[in-house]
Amino acid sequence: MQTKNHAQLMQDVNDVLGPFRSSNKELMQGFGGMAKAAMTDGEVSAKHKELMALAVGISQHCSACIAFHMKALIGLGVTRGELEETLAVCVYMGGGPSLMYSAEALATYDELTSS
Repeated sequence: MQTKNHAQLMQDVNDVLGPFRSSNKELMQGFGGMAKAAMTDGEVSAKHKELMALAVGISQHCSACIAFHMKALIGLGVTRGELEETLAVCVYMGGGPSLMYSAEALATYDELTSS
């Protein structure tokens, strides 16, 4: 499996979206506000919400989503065991394609935790 450099992927996405953010400030502020409201600790912890977001990223085959949500999960102290259990549910619900993106998620975890 050829692994991606997910740290570089996140930087590339941020670089490409920079001009878009500048020209669409209201939209991006709204998106940021929605993300903050959705991901804040409540009845469901922020870590569990990030695990759900990662699962959606895997189901939608979004490498950048995997990278950004994995970075957030690592910041929230996700364990490899928590990650693997979440990925098991992804594979159960999404079959082979989710298994392939689960491999990418594991590689991202390893990449971002080794630095």
